Amino acid sequence: MGNPLLDISAVVDQDFLNKYDIKLNNAILAEEKHFPMYEEMAKNYKVEFIAGGATQNSIKVAQWMLQFPGATSYIGCIGKDKFGEEMKKNCKLAGVNVRYYEDESTPTGTCAVCVLGGERSLVANLSAANCYKSDHLRKQANWALVEKAKYFYIAGFFLTVSPDSIQLVAEYAAATNKVFTMNLSAPFICEFFRDAQEKVLP
Repeated sequence: MGNPLLDISAVVDQDFLNKYDIKLNNAILAEEKHFPMYEEMAKNYKVEFIAGGATQNSIKVAQWMLQFPGATSYIGCIGKDKFGEEMKKNCKLAGVNVRYYEDESTPTGTCAVCVLGGERSLVANLSAANCYKSDHLRKQANWALVEKAKYFYIAGFFLTVSPDSIQLVAEYAAATNKVFTMNLSAPFICEFFRDAQEKVLP
């Protein structure tokens, strides 16, 4: 489970980073001051659009390594829009079994990937990814994926969205002696979502 985001990736210049107060080698959530940057990137730089988000990227690599269609599954929230359709198509082509919750009123999330001098910085505008609800996870067809899984990976970023969903999976993994893995993702997770993180870790 994670935050599915459409990556908008481009090599930018230092002036662009300064304008939006972006530090290299960092990952942050977009604030209002960052909202114009996505359009500016698309207009002024050569951008690449990639179905991403930390966990979705990881599961696509795991699927590629396993070479067996449907060996991996992924859950998250997208908008009911063209970017969401692109995301579904991309993951299905990669062989990943996706079960997105589709939010009708919020657009698919995006992430600016600003590259300069071989380093990058991520500015995530979660949008629909921020709308995931554990009710979707509890649906029989989706929970069946949890029961079928042998390994679980959830990036720390998802603590900002649905800590109760993480808790459900973590408790199930502990009770059934399955492998549950998580990372810290970015400094702001440890700073501002420490309570949720400490609840899940045991």
